[in-house]
Amino acid sequence: MSLAEDHPSPQVGDPPEGGRFAGWRNLPRRSRGLSLRTLVILRWMAIAGQSATILIATAWFHFDLPLWGCLAAVAASVAMNLNATARLRRTEGATADGALTAAHLGFDILQLSVLLALTGGLQNPFCILLVAPVTVAAASLPARQAVLMGLLVLAATVALFFFALPLPWQSGTEIDLPPLYRFGAGLALTTGVVFTSAYAWRVAADAEKLELALATTQDVLQREQRMAALGGLAAAAAHELGTPLATIQVVARELLRESARDGRAAEDAALILQQAERCRDILKRLSQQPDEGGIAFAEVGLKALLEEVVEPHRGFDLDFEVSVRTASGAPEPRVRRLPEVIHGLSTLVENAADFANSQVRVRGLVDAGFIEIEVVDDGPGFPADILPRLGEPYVTSRPQGKARRALAAQIAASVAAAAAAPGRKGRKAAPAPEPAAIAPSQGGMGLGFFIARTLLERTGGRVSVGAGDGGRGQPKGARVAVRWPRPALEVPGPTATPLRTEP
Repeated sequence: MSLAEDHPSPQVGDPPEGGRFAGWRNLPRRSRGLSLRTLVILRWMAIAGQSATILIATAWFHFDLPLWGCLAAVAASVAMNLNATARLRRTEGATADGALTAAHLGFDILQLSVLLALTGGLQNPFCILLVAPVTVAAASLPARQAVLMGLLVLAATVALFFFALPLPWQSGTEIDLPPLYRFGAGLALTTGVVFTSAYAWRVAADAEKLELALATTQDVLQREQRMAALGGLAAAAAHELGTPLATIQVVARELLRESARDGRAAEDAALILQQAERCRDILKRLSQQPDEGGIAFAEVGLKALLEEVVEPHRGFDLDFEVSVRTASGAPEPRVRRLPEVIHGLSTLVENAADFANSQVRVRGLVDAGFIEIEVVDDGPGFPADILPRLGEPYVTSRPQGKARRALAAQIAASVAAAAAAPGRKGRKAAPAPEPAAIAPSQGGMGLGFFIARTLLERTGGRVSVGAGDGGRGQPKGARVAVRWPRPALEVPGPTATPLRTEP
């Protein structure tokens, strides 16, 4: 799954494009566009409003409008909409792309500008309607096309200031507003266009980020659930493969019995029998895991859960401390082994490992009414500008991860050792590959903590962040705690085992 981008994302080390305007190419790009049906409906509404306004102004107020010019502008809009309706029937309601949506909105801006020029320009109070197409463009178009719509409206505003017919008024009365008023109206219109479109752009961008982050969260959860279902699938496969494997063993024994003791066929039959027996042992273990160990895989001790979360991150230059503390030496609770909890806590531990200097502590605190798990590191802690927004999508300050650097170094050392080893007889040893650049830590997009928090809160947990407990003169570190009500995580029943309280 990826964002709909017109250009690939720039890579580290790529030269900047466009010089001082390089950021122009990196603006968010939403190329969904509006559906053609929506554009048609909006334009019919505009046509109805314009026609009603012209009719009331001429028939009720007896304004001296340039009637034929106004009707021609409305007729052009009707013709455009009829053409769009015919195209809609051919495409069966398909969503218009960004370019087609921009073309329709640009036509609406020009058509409305012509009507305003015929009826007073910036003196006409209906000039505020020029804000609408730009707002729609900001919420639905890619960056450059939305900016183009805004520039088109600003150009129309300047043209209406200099080139417009007088404002129609009642017969025998003429109204002549000073240029300063028209300048103020144009300035207000420009300000409205800029701020309204910026607001719509920001809201649409945030909604799109949240939509992508939630979709990523659902994908992660589905992947964890598929992993949890592999045990049942393995048991079903073991059951189905048992019968043909038994047949293979029977045939292999017959071949071994009928073959010469030192013959080639006897060796092959013995090998088949040996490998078939090995397969039977593997299938036996697979079939026994869901039945005999299903409870163990569905529920675990709290400390065993924490050890499982920490285990993938051990082996680098960090010291991991795992402990569980219960009230008054009470037995350790057994908790549900939920995929959401496993993935969420693993992400928190990975974040702590990336920022820690030397130690990460994962502690479980159990009281009469709650179970709390906290992850504390001795790193620099959360930056002041990140802490208020922590948990939102695309918020990150993650550097090159320490664990990832160590892992990359280990892989590079292994590759170099393999390349330096002598090759097989008659073959030349492969040349040592160029050292690969160390990839940034996973989650550099700022989605890791958001996904972890979303998954943990779905299980009933409450996530809180703050400073660690570093001493004077030492880095404070960061502390992330997740607290659940005991019924939300604990397995009911007398299944707990005594655990000595650890400091």
